[in-house]
Amino acid sequence: MGSVCIMKTGFWSSFQNQALLASNNYFSAGINYNNRFNICELGTRTAGLIIPAGNSSLGIIYSNFGYKHFHRETAGLSCGIALSEKISAGVQIDYFSEKTSLEYERRDIITCQTGLLILPKENLSIGIHIFNPVPNSLRKSFLPTTLSVGAGLKLNKVLFAAAEAEMTTGNNLVVRTGLEYEVVNRFLLRCGFCTDNTSFTFGIGYILNRFQFDMGFATHEKLGITSSASLIFKIH
Repeated sequence: MGSVCIMKTGFWSSFQNQALLASNNYFSAGINYNNRFNICELGTRTAGLIIPAGNSSLGIIYSNFGYKHFHRETAGLSCGIALSEKISAGVQIDYFSEKTSLEYERRDIITCQTGLLILPKENLSIGIHIFNPVPNSLRKSFLPTTLSVGAGLKLNKVLFAAAEAEMTTGNNLVVRTGLEYEVVNRFLLRCGFCTDNTSFTFGIGYILNRFQFDMGFATHEKLGITSSASLIFKIH
């Protein structure tokens, strides 16, 4: 869906806007592999866990990127809570580590991110998310701040449309749009567009009992195609 996610409930989107965790009422686990430009050295492997706790949920996520000469690890602990029937909020503490096989120093960074989910109408959802609100003057290494705002509309029982805008320190405004269509029961088609590198996306999803399988593809105007696949398991 063009990476549109901060207003749409789901397993992976809950780690992009932690307020969405509040709507995850089942114990869930997921794994994902992202093969950037089909180059194995640029692959990202991710695992996540969501644990419901009343009107809130806890989330744990870990990912690693790279190969033996450059390696990046990310870990996060998050919580989302329903403040009312129409408003949810969430927060996540993040740890980043980068290391190389050369003489460069290892970088370790701790930061946070937070988000809101607002449901003004039954078929309308609004997401607001900020990553790294901590001033860089408080740390040795620079880490950009990102603010995202988006809205999603469920047009009918089988069609969902959404758009979001993102501003990152030092970069231009990025706009994303996406659609999700349930072709038949539990089989989903997704498409989207992102202004960053003029990227078009396409994906499919299938839900079978407690399992959900997703595949996605994103184009790059110069570097080719990025593919990803994930498997999610829920305990009802």
